[in-house]
Parts: sequence; structure tokens; C-alpha cells
Amino acid sequence: MIEVELERVAHGGVVVGRFDGKVIFVTGGLPGERVVVEITEKGSRFDRGRVIRVLEASPGRVEPPCPIAGECGGCDWQHASPELQLDLKTAVVAEQLSRLAGITWPGRVEAIQPTVNWRTRMRYSVSGGRVGLRGRRSHEVVSLPETGCLAAAPGLFPAQLNELAEGAESLSVVRAANRVSVLADGKLLIGPPRVREKAGKFSFQVAASGFWQVHPRAAETLLDAVMEGLKPRQGDLALDLYCGSGLFAAGLDHSGAEVFGVELDREAAANARVNVPRGRFLALSLAKALRRLPSGVDLVVLDPPRRGAGAAVVARVADLAPRAVAYVACDPASLARDLAGFAVRGYEADRIRAFDLFPMTHHVECVAILKPATRT
Repeated sequence: MIEVELERVAHGGVVVGRFDGKVIFVTGGLPGERVVVEITEKGSRFDRGRVIRVLEASPGRVEPPCPIAGECGGCDWQHASPELQLDLKTAVVAEQLSRLAGITWPGRVEAIQPTVNWRTRMRYSVSGGRVGLRGRRSHEVVSLPETGCLAAAPGLFPAQLNELAEGAESLSVVRAANRVSVLADGKLLIGPPRVREKAGKFSFQVAASGFWQVHPRAAETLLDAVMEGLKPRQGDLALDLYCGSGLFAAGLDHSGAEVFGVELDREAAANARVNVPRGRFLALSLAKALRRLPSGVDLVVLDPPRRGAGAAVVARVADLAPRAVAYVACDPASLARDLAGFAVRGYEADRIRAFDLFPMTHHVECVAILKPATRT
């Protein structure tokens, strides 16, 4: 056990501390606190640790509302007040953009309600016949409290989940339009295989086992930010890359644009064709589809997985010379790296917004609008 003065927040739900000149990434702490830390992992460049006692608390420290907050790996910031959570996430986004892309970001992470019982898609692990969630940086399963996960949308209580999970290794629960679908090890047990999801005026057919934004207001929030930033015009040719079931394609199509989408998941691509019947959708990895993208493109939406789009995709999109690019990112580090790649190719961030669509966790969703750099 060591006593540490905690410094700044870092990406990943940790706070930086130092002991004998070595950096420690600490969970359970807040910037400015003096704490006692247990080292949980040792490395050549840095160690990892967790707070076991707070000696001098931050003014923003609160009692975590969930009894397993210190054990479960899902929520990073339950011990921080709502306002401080936004401060911490804002600092992380700004630091990543500055360090990796050379961008000074004056924005702030925007709060989105609800901040509890918000997660409409939950994946649980099963151990010893009981349903729970993985511990932080661990394969151990932490059993759910009797009231269930605080982040999960109302649906099924632990006793019901334990009964359904008999003989399974994982259990997924999807809540959409007041209906619940349950899958055990990917096999449907309860509810429809396809669900209806909504985003503003639009309705979407989505696979219960497929991807959809988990916060009930996320899809509409991101769609509005993308449409506001791109300002599509009648007759535009727009690409929706990593298009999923067609969320952004629907907005582009409604605005009068001709839409061409690419999505690796065949079922999601099939649903996109149903959701946006006038669009054209290619069920293929984007890496393989790059040479098949149409020319004369006006707008591009990029919504890549957590690792980001990568150099090849960034280069190809820039070569198409669109009027504007909307980049939707669930990881600020990946976003910053790709924005640096766009900058080399003549595109700069006109606006970057960030949304707290994963309350109590360290995750944050960003939307960057890129336009050709102005020459002076």
C-alpha cells in the first residue's frame, strides 16, 4: 500500500498518480485527492492501482449509488458528482485532441438524460449459474445486486436473468419499444429476432443481436448533430460508411441526397435496405470496398468501430474531395489520430461536439465536422 497525491485525469477512467517517480494509473480516485493505493499491476513504464482509502477527498466526490461500483468494470465515475463527470470527460477529450491532433478544443461534453437506467442493450456474463458483470480488467464475474445494474434500462431483474441463463456463458438483453428480447450465447430465448428502434421521426428495423446505440437518446442526438453539421442538399451524393442499419443514411435520404452505404455485417446491411429503400448498400468490409466507392461525392459520414477508421480509409475519403465529412467517434483517441490524418490531406475540423451518452462510465461520443482547410 502506498500513499499518493492524484494529479490529472487520463483516458480510460483513471487518474494519474506518481510514486518514486513512476506513473500509476489509479481507479476509484479523483484529481487533487490524497489516497492510499493498492498496486494491482506492475509494468516497466507504469503501474496500475486502485484506491482503497481516501485521505483527502475532492469536493466533487459522492457516495456511489451502486453497491458494486468498486468491483464492476462497467462504471468508472460513480464516485464523482454529475458535474465533475462532465469536467473529467471534457478534460480527456481536450487532452486527446491536443496531444494526438494538435487541436485546441474549447468545447464541453454535453449532458444527455437519462443518466441512470439508460442502457437499452446489456451483455451479462454468467458464472456458477449466476448472472453478473465482468470486474475491471478481469475475467472474474461480479454478481448483480438484488436491484440489478443501475445503468441497465428497466427490463429483467437478477432472479429472472439467473433463471434464463441456466447452462449459458453469456446473456444479452435488448429493450426496444417496451419489448424485451433475450439471447443466451447468441441464441434467441425471448422476444422478436428483429426490433423497432426510433430516432426522431425515423423508425428502424434492427436485429436484436445487432448493433444499435445503447442510450435511448443517442441515435437521435447523433443524427441531429450529423445533419446539422453536413447540411445536405437536394441531389447530393452522400456516403454512409460503417452504416449499420442505416441511421445516418435515413437522415441523408430524407434531405434529398442519394445515399451509398457500406456495412460489413450482412444482416445490418439487409436491414439498411429495408429502412432506406432508395439507398444503395454494399455488404462488405470497408477495406475491400474502398475501390468501389463512387466518385463525385459531396458528403461522407464515417462511424467506425472503436479502433477508428485508419489511414487507408482517411486517405481514400480525402481523395474523394467531399464538401464535408461527419466523423462519429466513440473513442477520442481514435478520433484524434484520424483527424491528424485528415489534416495532412487538407481537411480540418470545423466543429467538434461531444456527448455524455454513456453516463457514469469513461466513454464519450463525439461528432466532428470536417471541411477542406482554408488557405491563407
